[in-house]
Amino acid sequence: MTHTTLPFLKGHGTENDFVIVPDPDNAVDLPPTAVAALCDRRAGIGADGVLHVVRSAVHPEAAHLADQAEWFMDYRNSDGSVAEMCGNGVRVFARYLHHAGHVEPGDFAIATRGGVKQAHLAKTGDVTVSMGSARLPEGEVTVSVGERSWPARNVNMGNPHAVAFVESLDHAGDLYSPPPFSPASAYPTGVNVEFVVDRGPRHVAMRVHERGSGETRSCGTGACAVAVAAIRRDGADPAVTGEPVSYTVDLPGGTLVITEHPDGRIDMTGPAVIVASGEFEADWLTETAFA
Repeated sequence: MTHTTLPFLKGHGTENDFVIVPDPDNAVDLPPTAVAALCDRRAGIGADGVLHVVRSAVHPEAAHLADQAEWFMDYRNSDGSVAEMCGNGVRVFARYLHHAGHVEPGDFAIATRGGVKQAHLAKTGDVTVSMGSARLPEGEVTVSVGERSWPARNVNMGNPHAVAFVESLDHAGDLYSPPPFSPASAYPTGVNVEFVVDRGPRHVAMRVHERGSGETRSCGTGACAVAVAAIRRDGADPAVTGEPVSYTVDLPGGTLVITEHPDGRIDMTGPAVIVASGEFEADWLTETAFA
């Protein structure tokens, strides 16, 4: 009998944590049940999601991006569902690529289902990722918790967000279940919901329910969506003023700085840490995934 193990790493960005599965040749089968098993905090390794590290050229969803980015972030939520993007995840992904010797400090591209993202990795300190531009779909959206309801700004950062400004973050409730929203047609595949309060000039705090993961300690794309919504609310749209604007966004797991430029480009800056590496039993994963 052969005893097979597969390598993994553990990392986090503002305490949004991930199991990293290096798989350059796309040889590891990761059905939803396997991802959920890896992310289980009692019976598995534990994480908010999985960063499956694959060369773009060998992944059917990213092969068309191979000439722009060598590496593809095949991101999965903790319930095994596929997601278009993860802002904290892409910073941790960038940190891993350097940790593994795949890239040098500086600027490089990462392919995602939400498009190609440009990362800047300093030798020490935070990671900055250019998140592209936000889309602001038309139409009114409402989110609810219990008997309270709020208007929300529909912001798409490659994945969908509903941003609601509230008086207290306690109004978000426990966020175990997805907050109801309307109309249903606004988010046919579900939505990440952010609840936001003001902390000071160009400084906000938020809690988030991430689609497929529940409440997380942080959400990078959510922080970008919150900054975009706050910038519009405050009349500081860089496309109008001609000046870039930065907002500080406090999350339960730390702080991110979001900058929007006059051309619509959004930069996200924050920490990304690799905390551990090891091996998991391939037989355990197979038995769990296909039980």
